[in-house]
Formats: sequence, structure tokens, C-alpha cells
Amino acid sequence: MTGTKTCKRTRRASTTRAAGIMTLAAGGALLFGVGCGGSSSSSSTQTTTTPPPTTSSANVLAISVNAGPDTAQPYANGAFASVTVCTPGTSTCQTIDDVLVDTGSSGLRLLASALTISLPQQTSGGNPVYECLRFVIGYTWGPVQTAEVELSGETASSVPIQVISGSPPSSSPCTPTDMNSDSVASLGANGILGVGNFVQDCGDACVSTGASNPALYFQCASSNCTVVGEPLAQQVANPVAAFAKDNNGVIIELPAVSAPAATLNGSLIFGIGTESNNALGGATVYPIATSGSNTGDFTVTFNGTVYDQSFIDSGSNGLFFPSSIPTCPDLKNEFYCPSTTENLSAKNAGYAGTPTGTVNFSVANADDLFNDNPTASVFSQLAGPSTIDTFDWGLPFFYGRNVYTAIEGQTTPGGTGPYWAY
Repeated sequence: MTGTKTCKRTRRASTTRAAGIMTLAAGGALLFGVGCGGSSSSSSTQTTTTPPPTTSSANVLAISVNAGPDTAQPYANGAFASVTVCTPGTSTCQTIDDVLVDTGSSGLRLLASALTISLPQQTSGGNPVYECLRFVIGYTWGPVQTAEVELSGETASSVPIQVISGSPPSSSPCTPTDMNSDSVASLGANGILGVGNFVQDCGDACVSTGASNPALYFQCASSNCTVVGEPLAQQVANPVAAFAKDNNGVIIELPAVSAPAATLNGSLIFGIGTESNNALGGATVYPIATSGSNTGDFTVTFNGTVYDQSFIDSGSNGLFFPSSIPTCPDLKNEFYCPSTTENLSAKNAGYAGTPTGTVNFSVANADDLFNDNPTASVFSQLAGPSTIDTFDWGLPFFYGRNVYTAIEGQTTPGGTGPYWAY
């Protein structure tokens, strides 16, 4: 069952190399969700291996790490896919390319500028419903509409999505101070495909209009917007959880990276242990917290410090963590620039302290990475400082690993979600 969700932070990626990171603050990149606990397994040391290629199947969506849709501002470490949306109950459909695959949030969000078909508008009290989704830096604003979402051979019917458009009116309680991500230039993508650990992007916290409501959903009459209680079934939702099958989680498979590259092709696989191509195998399961201030997180120990609000997030374009490593002034100090490549390690643990596993990783000089590889978009050694007291395993963590994201409340061979496994 779903419990109370609290607003947490997760990282999305840099929309430009110079601009640095833009971080999602939602249900995995956005909000938090609650579910039942997962299972645990024994302590292990994580090694980097190249996953076997995945054959074409109805539950496999091709993904590509590339420069993204904005040729003026190339995207570093962004995993993109094509998403098809249809007007429910019709054959009117549109395929939208260059949608960022984000295991750190829940829900599909599309730029209005990329959407050419009409979708039904959600209303409350006769007024259109809007959402203000706050990220660690930046936000998205736009109406909540309903779409049939097709991902490879899987379909989610009548799913609430956010159509990103414009700015909130001055009367709205949505008053973020950071960047409005309402264009390709500011978002770096045509949308965000949130396939994280939770079914909705807010959960029980948004159902009522009490003091605990985090003010994500609004009903807007003309320019007057007020917070509205949003039932679970009407909240922007993870489309995978709405599939008829293969709906208990996702796997991201990306090859290992030995040097910066222009592109990297991989797969987003739907389901865990539901088909012959998505077995959990020997992956270690790391349960994540389902309540409290660290909902949606697990623990990372680095340099003797325990960070209990840490997470794994394909929507972050680097590894982000507190360190004394020098930063790059010309990149707004948003990435690390050590004089020589640093070889480091950290220990992941499930939210209750077990299991544990050591992860080895390297941090290179971001200026050198970008300047020496001007056509590259794939960087396995890109890292930067965390703006919050956390350790964020962004997309470089996924290179050479099969990373599982189990959805809250869903049964899997590794126990009931939510959890990460690799």
C-alpha cells in the first residue's frame, strides 16, 4: 500500500556543460513515495562489467546517451528515448524523440512545444488542474492532462501526465526562484520519462489540502490559482506501474565506458523477473526507505561520512557528492577539476544498514573531459559537488551495470519494492 510521501531531492542532469547540473526534486527525482520493504542479501563488492546485449522485445525500449535535441547546448550524460502518446480512446498518436529517461522521478512530462496532439485536460471544481514540480534547482509548470502512453510494445492507458508550458501566474503559491525549465534550451530534452520507484509523483501528501500538502497541484480559474487536493488516481504517474504486465520495475542496461564517446546505446527493460530477458539473477538488492525524512533513499558511506539521504538516479548527468576536490570555476564550480584523475570508493547500504557493497569510481578533470573531447556526450568520470548532504549516483554509475529500479508495493523476485539492485 502507498504511504505518506514527502518531498525529496534528486538530481536531473545538466542542460548544458557550462550551465552545470539541474536537479529534479521529485518522487525519485521528485517526490517520494512509500511502499512495502524490499528484501536484502549478503555484502558484496561491486565490479564493473559489460551487460550482454538485449534482443528486441515488446518490453525493451531503446535508449541512447547522446547530445540531446539542443544542438547549441550539447547534453553530457543524458539517456534519451522515444515516447508515443495518444489521445485516449483514439488512434491519434504522436511519437516524441529525445525524452530524458529518469529513474529519479515518477511520471511523464512533455514540453508543450513538442506536443502536437490534443489531450484531455484534468479539472477540479470545473477549473483546469496545473502542477508545479520543483527540482533541486529549477521547476516545471503546466497543466495535468491525460494520455495513453506507449513505450515499445507496452501501453499505459489514461495516465495523467504534465504538459510543461509557460510560467505560473503571480497569484500561484508556486514561487520557485530558480530556472523555469519550459523549453528545450532550459530542459535539454523534449520531456522527462520518470520511471522511478514510486507510482505517483506525490502520493498521500497531496490528497488533502491540509498543512502537510507540499503544494504541487493547483486549480486555476483564469490567473487565480489555489492548492487543490489531488486524488492518487489523478496524480502524474509512473507509466510503467500502469502497464498490464511487466509493471513491477525497470532495468537500465548500458555498456561499460572506457573513454569519452559521442554516443552509447542501451536498453530500458520493463519488468523484473517477469520475462526471460529481465531476470534479477545475482544482483544485490538494496531496499530504500519508505518513511521519514529519507524516504526514497539509502545510505552511502564516503570518506568516513555516512550520507543517509543518497540515491541512484539516471537523470543526473554525473556523480555528485561532498568532497574537497577542486571545482571548475569556468563551469560555475558545478563539476570537479582535480589536477589528476582521482580513484575513489564508497560503500552503499540498504536503508536499514544491509546489505552493503563497495563501489569503485574515478573522477577526472571536467574541463579536460569537455575540451579534449568536443564531440563526446558520454563521460564515465564526470562528477561534481553535491548541493545537499547526499551522495547522488548519476548516469556514470549505470555504465557497465544492469541497474534495477523496483516500484513500491510491487512483488518481484527480490522482494517487494521499492528498492534498487545491481
